[in-house]
Formats: sequence, structure tokens, C-alpha cells
Amino acid sequence: MSKSLRLSEKWFRRGLWLVALVFAGFLIGLGGTIVGDLPKVETPLRVDDFLDRAAADKLRAQVKDARQAEQEAQTALEQAQLQRSKARSESQVERETFSNWLAARSVTQRAEHDPEVLARTQALDTLKQAERTTQQAVEAQQQAALDARQAAAAAQARLGQLEAAGYEKLNAERRKVELRVFLYRLALTLPLLAIAGWLFVKKRKGTWWPFVWGFIWFALFAFFVELVPYLPSYGGYVRYVVGIAITALVGRYAIVALNRYLERQKQAESLPDPQRRKELGYDVALARLAKSVCPGCERPVDLKNDKIDFCPHCGIGLFDHCGHCSTRKSAFARFCHACGTSSQPAATAPAIPPATSA
Repeated sequence: MSKSLRLSEKWFRRGLWLVALVFAGFLIGLGGTIVGDLPKVETPLRVDDFLDRAAADKLRAQVKDARQAEQEAQTALEQAQLQRSKARSESQVERETFSNWLAARSVTQRAEHDPEVLARTQALDTLKQAERTTQQAVEAQQQAALDARQAAAAAQARLGQLEAAGYEKLNAERRKVELRVFLYRLALTLPLLAIAGWLFVKKRKGTWWPFVWGFIWFALFAFFVELVPYLPSYGGYVRYVVGIAITALVGRYAIVALNRYLERQKQAESLPDPQRRKELGYDVALARLAKSVCPGCERPVDLKNDKIDFCPHCGIGLFDHCGHCSTRKSAFARFCHACGTSSQPAATAPAIPPATSA
């Protein structure tokens, strides 16, 4: 149809389509902001909202105290291990010194060294006792750390069981919240989609068509982008059912529209040729002729064949002859392209009655 439009009209139409796009963009932005804020209507949920707070706080305190005790026992264990290493080192040095001294005494066999043997043996026993004491301290701290670790694990296990039940309740409530938010989106989107459908059927060719198309694009975006991705799945059943329903509705509309179009075409083809040409829009007729189809029935016609003056499918006149110069021209042309004579019959002026004498 663009070939039959005036140049300025083409640019005006392009500008109006741009207006439709800009209008749709602002509507989509506003709609996206509203839909994005819908989840804020619901109170944020936490797992603590579904727990026995007193029992949970008590178990958490036990876990914290046990972790702290384990940390302190670990620190004390490191100190005890250091003391044990020192005691072992001192005992080992003293044992080596005593062994060397005994070797020297066995050579000399001097009796006055016997009290020193006893003293050295007692000192060695004292170091050995200190070593055993540090070993006991290490074992005590290891036991304390183990007890604290086991106590923390037991408290954590009881807390985990309590929180597992809370998470089940939390997930169930979140599913309910998601469903409610989806229903909010549905309550906002469905009226927009219904209005868009009504506008498409009734107003898409009206004076304010740029705003109509902008709103239609906005409604489609809101439905397919802001609603469909949040559609509950329930194993895929809901989405497939909704897809089938939408396809059925769109298909039904397409079938009904096609049948209505065919019925209108049959009725139009039964009308007299002049009336059919009169009811066809000038721009529509030119656009169809530019596509080499009949303006009446939209079937292909060889318009370059100068022997075809009527559509072989519906019989509408395609070419006639100028009443002034007899040039063959399009039957839908308003003026003859050879002489410029109007194709419309001239309106006859009303006869002026002769003046009567007084």
C-alpha cells in the first residue's frame, strides 16, 4: 500500500509508528516498575519465622559455647604440646649426659662417685615425671577439645533437625507467596490484554491508531514478559494447559475472521461492478493493483496483458476507456493518464427556470 501513498503521507505514517513505539516504551517502563514492585506487597520470609524461637536460640547458644570451648581447648592444647616438647627435650639431654657420665665412671670405678649417681638418677626421674605431667596436660586438653567438638556437633545436629522442619514450612509459604504475587500480576495483566484485544478489533484503524498500537504492544509485552515467565509450573501441566488455551483462542479468532472475510468477499463479488468499485478504497485498489492482484477478489491477474479488461475470477472491471480520448486506462483511476479528463461523471447543474414577466 505504500506505493499508493503520497510522499508526505509516508513520512507522516512513519512518524506515527515512531510515536506508537515511544508510547509503548514508556508504558512498558511504567508497567515493569509496577510489576517489579508487586513482590514488596508481601512480607519477606525467614526460616526463623517458622521455628520454635526459644528452642532454636537455646541450641544456637549451646553451639556457640561449645565452639568457644573447643577454641579455648585448642589454644591450651597448643601450649601443653609446647611444654611437653620442652620437657622431652630436657629429659633427652639429661639422659644422654647421664649415659656419658656412667660410661666415664665405669672406666675409673671410683666409689666416691656413688652419691652423684644417685643424685643424677633422681634428677633424671624428676625430668621424666615432668615429661609425664606435660603429656597428661596434653591428653587433658585433647579430651576437652574432643568433648567440646562432640557437644557442638550434637547441638548442631539438633538445630539442623529443627531448621529442616522450619525450611519445609518456609518453602511451602514461599510457594504460596509466589502464587499470590502471580495472581497480582495476573489481575494487572489480564485486563490490559482484554483492553488490547478490544482495541485491536475495534480501533486499530481509527484516528488514534498510534496510541492503540502502542497500548497493544505494551499489553503483549506485559503478558509474555512480565507474566508468562512467572507462571506456576506444577510439573509443566499449567503451562501446557495455558499454552493450549491461548492457542485455541487465537486459532478460533483466526478461523472466525477468515470465514467472515470469505463471506464478505462472496457478498462483494455478487454486487454490481460499479458498486464494487465504489466501495473499494482508492488507495486499497491501487495497492492491490501494484501487487498484480485483483482489487476485488485479491487473486493474481496478469495486468500486463492488454487484452484483459475484467478479472477472470470475479468479473470486476479492471480497465476501461476514457470517455474523452478513448485511451485504455485503469478502471480505478480518477483521471485519464492521457488527457487528464476526470473519470467521475460530471454533476449536472439544475436547470434555471426562465424568468417570468411581471
